[in-house]
Order: sequence, then structure tokens, then C-alpha cells
Amino acid sequence: MSRRNNVRGPTSALTEFLKESGITPTTIARRVRTREVDQPVAGPSTLPDDQQDEEPERTRDADDYSSDNLDDTDTEARPKKKVKLSKAAEAKLKAKEKAKAKSKKKKSGDDDADYSDSGSDDPYTALAGMWKDTSKPPVGSFIDCAKCGNQFTVTKYTVAASGGGFLCHPCAKASGPDPFKKPAAPRKRRAVTDKRTVVNFEERRFPSLASMCVSIISLHIDDVEALGDIGSLNMTEIAKAIARDRSLTPQNATLFYNVENSTLTLYDATNLTPPALCTLSSLNPNLTTLRLDFCGLINDEVIDAWTTALPNLRRLELLGPFLVHSNAWQKFFAAHSLLEGFLITQSPRFDVESVRSLAEHCQNMSELRLKEIGQMSDDFLTFIGQLRGQLTYLDLSYPGVPDALTEEAVITLMEAVCSNLEHLDLSGNTQLTDGFLYHGLKPYARRLSTLVMSNVHELTDAGVAEFFDTWNTAVDPPNPPLVSIDFSRDQELSGKALASLLAHSGKALEQLNINGWRATPEKVLITIGRNAPLLKKLDIGWCRETDDWVIKDVVENCEKIGEIKVFGCQRLTERCPRKRNVNLLGVETHTI
Repeated sequence: MSRRNNVRGPTSALTEFLKESGITPTTIARRVRTREVDQPVAGPSTLPDDQQDEEPERTRDADDYSSDNLDDTDTEARPKKKVKLSKAAEAKLKAKEKAKAKSKKKKSGDDDADYSDSGSDDPYTALAGMWKDTSKPPVGSFIDCAKCGNQFTVTKYTVAASGGGFLCHPCAKASGPDPFKKPAAPRKRRAVTDKRTVVNFEERRFPSLASMCVSIISLHIDDVEALGDIGSLNMTEIAKAIARDRSLTPQNATLFYNVENSTLTLYDATNLTPPALCTLSSLNPNLTTLRLDFCGLINDEVIDAWTTALPNLRRLELLGPFLVHSNAWQKFFAAHSLLEGFLITQSPRFDVESVRSLAEHCQNMSELRLKEIGQMSDDFLTFIGQLRGQLTYLDLSYPGVPDALTEEAVITLMEAVCSNLEHLDLSGNTQLTDGFLYHGLKPYARRLSTLVMSNVHELTDAGVAEFFDTWNTAVDPPNPPLVSIDFSRDQELSGKALASLLAHSGKALEQLNINGWRATPEKVLITIGRNAPLLKKLDIGWCRETDDWVIKDVVENCEKIGEIKVFGCQRLTERCPRKRNVNLLGVETHTI
């Protein structure tokens, strides 16, 4: 049955696949004719003449090839007929012959074939030859260095010289970047969130009883009366616990208010707004002592409310009343002529006029603290000196300008008020020298028990030693031994000052701070425990000669010792003696 018609039936899957792959009957026929050309042409036939004429005809045209009859095999032997090649087949044949010739040259060891011209007629190899580096000698060959002239072996790392030729490995390294160095791995950038993450090493497994009580009271502040009489001692502990969590608010602050209160202490008033602070005075009209820490929101309105609502106030202690102006202070002092204690810290608007009003209206003042006052000057001391014979507590430490108070003005003030002083703090006044001790304290001090002169850098070791050596014999009656001494961060002080200090006040001394006396020898430090048996707190941080023997002497001889600070003492070891109920702070080996 003839298949030459226009009727086509369904094709097989193989036919569809070959058509999609670009394999058509035309390409298959061309490939068959090429194979026949590759075979040698037969010579004169040896068959009989009658059989030579019986060569079968090719009756199938190229269009008759399909996937359905590719596998059909004709069992009859048919002599091959020489077929005329097309131009494409001839070009392909020539390309194969050139490729065979080139492979034979490679086998014969002719390396020059690798560097042949890229103008090849082979379309498959001509493009690759364009990108070959024909200027570089083959790897493994020997050439002379263009710079030093030494012969070296060519490798894949060999670098070309700028003026022609190639460089050996040492010259290549010396001329610039190392060609053998592997590229560094890109540095992994830390995420921004990781940089800002603060690691907290404290993990509370269970809440404390105090925190549970505070949270319960804060949630049920409206029903707090159901607890009954809490008691002043418990109220103080609750106030401290609330301050640690900074959870005191205008809503739960009423827990501490009572019309019968005479004393009120709030250790953290950060969240109390001016209206809440005015309410404080309305609900506690009988207060005589008021202490507020971190009360930065107090302003003139609050002080004006206290001026009228707290008529019985005798002692006021404030930490951070930044916003109060001089006029409000003057009105307050005029309304509280019986004020006995005024202790403020960090009040930049407190000026000379405020001190003038204080000295004029509050003649019964016994406690005065003007710490970290920005406008402090010698004019302040003129009015403070008018409080003759009344002051027992005086703190003028850390003025806004370190040299705001001169030594002459302070000595004049001591002459006026020092006879009854028990506590004196002049820390941070850099103008004071040894002369202040000789002319300001020695002749006038009679009852002084606490002396704080930290960060007074002009004091010398010999001057302080002479002061304590001669203090008892200077006046009659002499000043009793000091109970608390703080000469911390006075870097010029050393062993002589410590020995004289212990000889004068060691028997009564309960607190000693010599932090920063780095040159104090060990033989003097080891006498602290024997000469000061009543010590309760000791700070010998950054005293470089402190060792285990010094701590051993203190813990064995000071029965009441409760805290020892040894920060920066690197001679202490892991065998540093410990004692029950004694806090030893700053031992580096104990933190590892």
C-alpha cells in the first residue's frame, strides 16, 4: 500500500520527541549519505555480468523516512552506490580531517600546535583558540626573570613584567600583592540587633517576698486599708523595695500618706508629678521631716504648696530639685523660720540670694548640705558664717567649679562655725592644701567626728602626717579621735599619713576610706587591723601593696568588720582569707 498521500495518521511518542529535538527525516538521510561516502568505493566487480545488472533500485525517497520504519532492516545485501555530497556535508568532512591531523601532531609532542593561529576553519575550535594566552610560555619550561635575570620554572602563578618578559616568584612578591596569597574570607558583619543586646547574667528563678508584696499592694492600692496597721518599720522596707523597682507612682504613693505622719521618706520619686507632690503635702500636713530622692519634677509650684501646707517642717532633704528657682526658695525660708535641717544636692538655680534668705530667717539651722551647687562661690560662705555656733553638720562638697572656694574663705568660715561641727565634708575643693588643716581645723575643731576630704589633690603625705601628729597638742581641750575618715583619691598620701592617722584616731575609728593611696607600703597597711579594732567598713582599693596578709590581719583583729573593698589590689590570691558575715568586694581571683 502506497504511503505517498496527504493523509497522515497519528504519530508515535518517539516521532514527536525526535521532532522536538530537531531530528527530521532530512537530517537522518544526510547522515546516512555521509557514512556511505566515508566507506571506500568498490573496484571492478568480480561478479558475473548477469548479476551486475541486477542491482536493486532505491525506491524510497528521503521523505519516506519516519520513526516508524527506522528500525526496519533489509536482509538483502545491497551494493552501496556512490552519492554526491552536499556542500554542508563536504565542509563537515573537511573539518573532521583537520581535527584528526591536529590530534596526530599532539601525540607526536609538537607543543607548538597549542599556540597555533586561531584562524581555524573548524567552527568548533576557532572560537576557543581566540581566548588562549599565546604570549605566556608553557608551564614547566625554564625562562629568565625580567628583573633579576635568574632562571626559574614557569607555573600558573607566573606574573608578567610591566616592561616585557616574566617575573620569578620572589620578584613578583616584592613588586606588589602576593600572587600566591589566597583571598581572605569576607568578614561576617555582626547584626545590629546583636550589638545592642545587653547580656544580663542575673537570673531570678523565684520572685522575692518583698517584690511579691509590692506587686500585690500596687494592684490593690484601693483596698490597702484592709491590711490594717502595717507599722513604720515595715513601711520603710516597702518603700525601699519599691524604690529598687522604680515602681512608685502617684496612684500607689498614697500608701505612705497619713495625716498622723511626722516623718516621710521616699527613696525614688522619679515618677511623682508636680500635682502628686502637692497632694503629698495636703495628705501629710503634720510632717516635720521629709526626704525625697530623685525628685527632679519638683518645681516652684510644689515649693509654694509646701510653704503653706507644711507649717511644722523642721528638716528637708532633697536629691535633684533642678527646677526650683531662687524666689521660691526665699518664700519657703521666710515661712519656715524654725527649719533646722536643709540638705539639697544638685540644685543649679540655688544662688547667693537663696543663701542670704536662709541665713536671715533660719537661725536655728544645725544641718546644712549644699552639695554640687553650680553657683557656689566665696559669697555663699559669708552668709553661712552667720550661723554661728549652731551648725553640727556641714557639706559643701563638689561645687560646680572645682576651684570655686578659696582656701582663705574656707578658713574664715571654719573660724565662725567649726566649734560645734561634728560632720565636715569638703570633697572636691581643689584649692584646699595642707594649710587648711593647720589653720582651719587644728585651732577651731572641738567635736569633729567625721572628716571627708576626698579628691583634694593638693594635700601631701608629710603635711597630713604632721597634722594628725600635732592635733592633740595644739589646743586644749583637743578634738577627740575621729570615727569616720575619708581621704580617698588623694594620690599624694601614703604610709606616713596612714600611720599618723591610725595613731591619732585608730582606737575610735569605725569607717576608713583610703582608696587610691597606691604607694602605701605593706608594712603600714598590715597595721590597720591592730590599730583600728572597731572598724566596720574599710576601703583600701587601689592600694597596690595590699596582699593576703593585710586582709588576714583585718578580719582577725576587727570583730565588727562587715565590709572590705579591695578593688584594684592585684596581689590578692585565691587563698585570700574570708570570714562569715564579712563582704569582701573586689578580689579578682574570686570572680574567675
